[in-house]
Amino acid sequence: MCREPQLVEVREALTDEERELWAGIDRRRRERRRRRVSVVGPEDAELMDRIMDGGSLDLVSWERVRREPAEVGDGVPMVPVVQVFARDVPGWEWPGGADVVQVLWCPQDHAEPAGRRFYWGPTVTVRFRSSSEVGTVAEAPRAAGAQGIYVARPCVLDPAEVVDLPAGDEMPEGLFERGEAWAQARGTEYHRTLACRPGWKVGGWPSWHLTHRMRVDCGVCGAGMRLFLTVDSGGDPGLTVGRFGELRVFVCPADGAHPVGLNIQ
Repeated sequence: MCREPQLVEVREALTDEERELWAGIDRRRRERRRRRVSVVGPEDAELMDRIMDGGSLDLVSWERVRREPAEVGDGVPMVPVVQVFARDVPGWEWPGGADVVQVLWCPQDHAEPAGRRFYWGPTVTVRFRSSSEVGTVAEAPRAAGAQGIYVARPCVLDPAEVVDLPAGDEMPEGLFERGEAWAQARGTEYHRTLACRPGWKVGGWPSWHLTHRMRVDCGVCGAGMRLFLTVDSGGDPGLTVGRFGELRVFVCPADGAHPVGLNIQ
């Protein structure tokens, strides 16, 4: 169950004065478009920001719309994202006795859940289990009001082992240049074809293509966390995260029971 505050839609009617101000912005915008100049002037842009006040505007109902954290009472059932067996992931260290990992998340957006700064998306939990101890398999839960982009379409994995190398900012000085030279001599590009491979993957290296490299530390013990899973948008199983990006799940190397780290690029 997810008991973290969820983002809910909050609507607030604009005042008559705010509606008149917005109508004036629209008139000036149409006039600017007719004269082929900047569609929104700096003063009007500032005024729009003040009227929207951190939200968006519904011009049908003339309401300001925000998404704000709200408590969820008894919690919301998490839904399954992926299940992987140890035999399909050679080289990964599994907790004693575990041979299957199950990843679940809450199918609602959360803004900066506890211990996860600069994150907006579903909360995630990782459970390592022993398949020999599983009795009756329960039906997959479906949370009421779940966002469709966070509910996976059932499909079967066909895992393949590939080499995934780190990006230049993860490597000692000089080693990246050697890697580039090695790749060029073989008619390819290191950073495009060998480093931070795209798609769904267990392990490997994260790409920091939208931001600078960010250190992901365990919120309990402070250890640098290791990339465990990358969830890619599109294709099977039909999930979408961020702006059609990647959600990366990091685990603590010191204790797998510590809460996971999350990042979307």
